[in-house]
Amino acid sequence: MLRIHFADNRQSPVWLADERFTLGSDRSNKLVANDAGVAPFHAELLLENRFYYLTDLGTPGGTYVNDEKVGERYQIRSGDRLRLGALELQIVDPAKAGTKVASAPRWLLQVVKGENQGHKYHITGSMTFGRSVKCELCFSDAELSRRHAEFYLKGDVLEVKDLASANGLLVNREKVTTAVLQPGDQIQLGNTTLLVIGPKVSTPEVVDEDATVFVCATDLPTTVAPQPKPSRPRPATPNPLHAAAPVAAAPAREPGKSAWRLGMLLGALGLAIVAGLVAQQMI
Repeated sequence: MLRIHFADNRQSPVWLADERFTLGSDRSNKLVANDAGVAPFHAELLLENRFYYLTDLGTPGGTYVNDEKVGERYQIRSGDRLRLGALELQIVDPAKAGTKVASAPRWLLQVVKGENQGHKYHITGSMTFGRSVKCELCFSDAELSRRHAEFYLKGDVLEVKDLASANGLLVNREKVTTAVLQPGDQIQLGNTTLLVIGPKVSTPEVVDEDATVFVCATDLPTTVAPQPKPSRPRPATPNPLHAAAPVAAAPAREPGKSAWRLGMLLGALGLAIVAGLVAQQMI
C-alpha cells in the first residue's frame, strides 16, 4: 500500500486506502492543503488493477510529477514527487526496502511585509509570482503585475527574474531584472517584501598554526624500538688453557748402536746353527 508524505514534514503521512483519493484546499478532500496555488479540487488518485493513476482536475496551475506537468491518468509509483502549487508531496511504498523520503526543500520565501505576513513558501523547480491565479505564488497586491516575477532553481542555486512587470523587482533595495539570491536577501515586489531563507552553510574551522595542541596520551603514536642487526658469527678461537700440548718428537736413534745390535743378533743366530749341526753328528 502506498503512502503520501509531506516534503516539509508538516504532518503525518497519509495512506492511500481508498479507491478514489482527492486532493485540494476544500475541506471535503481526503488530503486538504491551503498552500498557494492549490485549487479547491486540484487532483485525484484512482485505484485501478492495483495501480494508482493521477489526474489533474483542470486547475490553472496544473499538477506536476517529478517536475513534469501531467494531465489525465498518469500512473504513479513509489518515489514519485508530486507538486500542486506550492505543495510538494512524496509517494512512498513502505514495503520496499531502501525507499528514501525526499528531504524538506532547501529554499523558502517568507513574507515579512504584505499579504500572508509570516507565511513561508517552499521553492521547488520553477514558480511564478503575481496576481494571476495561474501563478504558483498568487497574491492580491494591487501593485503586482499579473505575472510579476519567476523564482527558479538551477541545481542548488536560487534565481529570480523580472517578467517585464510594471513596478519592477528590487533585491536588497536595488532594481534588477535577474539575480542570484542568497540567504538573507530581501525581495520587494509591489507592496510585498519577501525574505530569502536558504540552506545552512557549514563554515570551515580556522586552525591556528601557533596554538598549543593538546593530545591525549592514548592517541600518541607508539614508537617501536629498533631491533639490533644480527652480528656475523666469528671464527672460533681455541682456549689457550685447553690447547693440546705439542707431541714430543721421538729421539733419533744413533746409527752406531743399531749396527752393534744387529751384529749381536746375527752372531747368536750363527752359534745356534753350529750347535745344531754338532748335535746331529754325535747321535
